[in-house]
Amino acid sequence: MSDTISLPWASDFHCHLRQGDMMDTVVPMVEQGGVRTVLAMPNLTPPLTTTQMAVDYGTALQKLAPNVRFILTLYLSPDLTPDEVAKAAAAGITAVKVYPSGVTTNSDWGVLDFKVYYPTFQAMQDHNLVLCLHGECPSDASKGICILNAEERFLATLRELHEAFPKLRIVLEHATTKAAVDCVKSLGDTVACTITAHHLFITIDDWAGQPHHFCKPVAKYPSDRDALQEVVRSGHPRFFLGSDSAPHPRRAKQGERPAAGVFTTPILVPLMATLFERLGCLDKLEAFISTYGRAFYQLPAVSSSDARIVLRRKALEIPESYTISGGSAQVADVVVPFMAKQELAWQIDGF
Repeated sequence: MSDTISLPWASDFHCHLRQGDMMDTVVPMVEQGGVRTVLAMPNLTPPLTTTQMAVDYGTALQKLAPNVRFILTLYLSPDLTPDEVAKAAAAGITAVKVYPSGVTTNSDWGVLDFKVYYPTFQAMQDHNLVLCLHGECPSDASKGICILNAEERFLATLRELHEAFPKLRIVLEHATTKAAVDCVKSLGDTVACTITAHHLFITIDDWAGQPHHFCKPVAKYPSDRDALQEVVRSGHPRFFLGSDSAPHPRRAKQGERPAAGVFTTPILVPLMATLFERLGCLDKLEAFISTYGRAFYQLPAVSSSDARIVLRRKALEIPESYTISGGSAQVADVVVPFMAKQELAWQIDGF
């Protein structure tokens, strides 16, 4: 087996780049992880609910990483009228992210009733915008919904949306269950699914008591992880990389109520290569981290003349933490990466 792999720069179709000092810290790490196309999430404080807010955010990101293509998104809210959708499309915004109310970080402004937004979804279908779904129902003990079945209980909504808007491209984000995999496979070509690096590695035992592996949606049972691994091993073209890398300061992850989010940005492609080698499907890596997602998002295909990265078989020890930069008055803090202090089998030449 070769000790090097040549790959196109990866495309990450779900990443949290934050704001302020954290943004200044993590955005320059995107290339370090082997990525040059990023779908930037809009759940900031305040969330990106208007075209101008998203455009301004994109400008700030571009200054920090000039070589990276940032795909901009809006946060679904009452501000996103059909007229605003038309304006967003004209400005080059690609997608709208839906957060059911209260399910994850900065989702307090999220959706309670999807049917209220059907006129917006129709406008998105007309203007060829992508609908990105955080696919969980809010926990509700009276309905028997908790973090372990919230994704599966949401799938009926996904089916309803696809039936109502069959030409609307929909992405079920960061799938964690066999039920989600089976559901997406059963639907039409306008429905796709992102899968994170960490959900391909871990199960419930790996985050219970380990706050730096805790995210939303939570990793589930071994049988669910097996289904995720099997669908990427099979090379299904509607399943592709969306890291859901979501950094938080260590103090927020190790508090009384740990923040939800796993940080993989600076190690993303070496992490994926290590996993795909373990699964015996390194030949499927390029399509998963580049080809499939780019095709679904209707981005130009990577050509033979495009720049590439070289992965080398050489041990890469994941740092214990990364210092959060910036000149604020806050006490200096760090962000702890996924699998801190563990070793990966591959690293990128030049980093």
